[in-house]
Amino acid sequence: MQPPTAAMSQMTPARLAPRAVHGILLLDKPPGITSNAALQRAKRLFRAAKAGHTGSLDPLATGLLPICFGEATKLCGYLLAADKRYVGRARLGVATTTGDAEGEPVAQSDPSKLTRQQVEAAAHGLLGEQQQVPPMYSAVKRQGRPLYRLAREGIEVERRSRPIRIHALSITGFGGGHFDFDLRCSKGTYVRTLIEDLAALVGQRAHLVQLRRLELDGQAGVAMVDFGSLDAAAAGGPAALDRFLLPPGAALAGWPQVTADPARAFYLQRGQAVRFAGAPQCGEVAVVDIDGKLLAIGEIDAEGLVAPRRLLARH
Repeated sequence: MQPPTAAMSQMTPARLAPRAVHGILLLDKPPGITSNAALQRAKRLFRAAKAGHTGSLDPLATGLLPICFGEATKLCGYLLAADKRYVGRARLGVATTTGDAEGEPVAQSDPSKLTRQQVEAAAHGLLGEQQQVPPMYSAVKRQGRPLYRLAREGIEVERRSRPIRIHALSITGFGGGHFDFDLRCSKGTYVRTLIEDLAALVGQRAHLVQLRRLELDGQAGVAMVDFGSLDAAAAGGPAALDRFLLPPGAALAGWPQVTADPARAFYLQRGQAVRFAGAPQCGEVAVVDIDGKLLAIGEIDAEGLVAPRRLLARH
């Protein structure tokens, strides 16, 4: 065995130790990898001590996958609850085991006489609130096991329907046995299942062949970052990547906001409710300090005070 080189001797545990990184990365997830694999790759690049993603994308899907680092992980649930926008393409005439192009064909139909107008009318009929049953090929757990693992074993179990809302569903292209769509929907919507339901309304079978998430509520118009850009920037060291991060407060864009002076911040950080002039009469608010950094998520209590519900550590 060769003795360690000078370069190797510099790779000490201290240099490789995780960093305290705080912020939100709007990752443009590439196709072919799971959301968890994307998370782990980003976490290694940033050498972050703590990270989590919000809202899984199937391996086939691309686009917006927010990754929260450090204190921003306390806000993952709020991003998960956000409405989402997708664009995609579906193939008509074939249903698959998974509802997308990764599955095996299980049923067929003849879409040769189907018109765009029929598909558009069916899409309009899906708008609004409805109940949706999660597909077997999903990460929903049954007795601690993800449904997709049961599905791979040939086991199908009963699933409870969940409330979802379709805000908008437009057909943006039609022809060649495919249709393209633009979708705005609530959290928990399985696009694969929605496409199957849409096809069924016109007497057809279909499956998803492309899907890209463009937006989460509050993150519209903010540029995503792909791994190519991250890999190139990483040559300057993990800290060089921090310029791609949004502050944790970006997760609450659009929320009502109050500003805490040092005295109010002192009491809030000790769990005490504080009165703010101009605060909403009810609901949750983002509490920022005088520098505009997110200090806490507050909730209006029965006396009209802002009570801290989730505090962020100062960094």
